[in-house]
Amino acid sequence: MANELKFDILGTSFSITVDEDSAYLEKVLTQYQSAVKNTQKISGITDPLNIAILTGFLLCDEFNKVKQELDEQRTAMGTEQSEESWEEQEVEDRTLRLITKLEQALNIFSDDKDL
Repeated sequence: MANELKFDILGTSFSITVDEDSAYLEKVLTQYQSAVKNTQKISGITDPLNIAILTGFLLCDEFNKVKQELDEQRTAMGTEQSEESWEEQEVEDRTLRLITKLEQALNIFSDDKDL
């Protein structure tokens, strides 16, 4: 089920089509907008591209910290795969897919800037 999400962030309009629920897409967009505002607040940076890059870096940092924590929990659990660890793997997989989609969108944005 493909859904289209149109949004404007940092003065640039985007339209993406993904196979995710529209409520989920709105939740992700709200989280990203919050991350962007937080980056602007803590960094004082005003350039939209620099804000986007730093926000992406901070989100990847947060993702990797959560992933490391999950890996440590899995190691502590041994080879036994519980229902909770399956759900954690699903969250991780979805997060990785989202990061890939964001990277693709940023590459498109970067390519458009070069024109």
